[in-house]
Amino acid sequence: MPTSADAVRLRQVAFAWAGKTTFRMAVEDFSVARGERVLLLGESGAGKSTLLSLICGIVIPRSGSIRVDGTELTALSGGARDRFRAERIGVIFQMFNLLPYATPLDNILLPLTFAPKRRAQLGDDPAKEALRLTTMLGLPEDLVSRAAASDLSVGQQQRVAAARALLGAPPIIVADEPTSSLDASAQEAFLEILFAQTAAAGVSLLMVSHDQRLAHRFDRQVELGSVATVTREQWA
Repeated sequence: MPTSADAVRLRQVAFAWAGKTTFRMAVEDFSVARGERVLLLGESGAGKSTLLSLICGIVIPRSGSIRVDGTELTALSGGARDRFRAERIGVIFQMFNLLPYATPLDNILLPLTFAPKRRAQLGDDPAKEALRLTTMLGLPEDLVSRAAASDLSVGQQQRVAAARALLGAPPIIVADEPTSSLDASAQEAFLEILFAQTAAAGVSLLMVSHDQRLAHRFDRQVELGSVATVTREQWA
């Protein structure tokens, strides 16, 4: 049974993407404890991003239960799920989803517009905390405050996306391949900061990757195939 110790709990979830190829995913039981760091491993195309989309409330299942931070996402409207995600989940998207002509700082602060409670935790100057995070992530203040996001390297954009997710310490961080564009040294530094920030705030971390070398850094590693059954049917 779901407990208050669960940050994330999926039970008997069934989902399908319909198109030329029908993609189906079934999840019998999957959970992430509060404060736990979990690495979800799986090859490209295995359904990792679909599972994260379900957990974030971007899509909803055909049936089953998805509870995140004590809230049943399937009972919420689309707008309510969007507000919940902004307040309670920090997301590091695989494609970053930055506004190209806005500054990195503006990109980091933008989610707070939709998350007044998360914004309130930062006091009168949320930009100060944003700049602290980006400095820790190795981004110069000048670059963060004045450059356009489109002028940043892929690795720099990745760090901006991480700072945006961490700002205001949402109780759950979901990260989709956040180290894929970093070299080994930068990857290690990135994970150290990510772990330090999540541990300091007691935040749960669910990160997906195809890189098994990262497994020893997490409390638990889970193979996607042991969590979800995925099938594809090609239509004629």
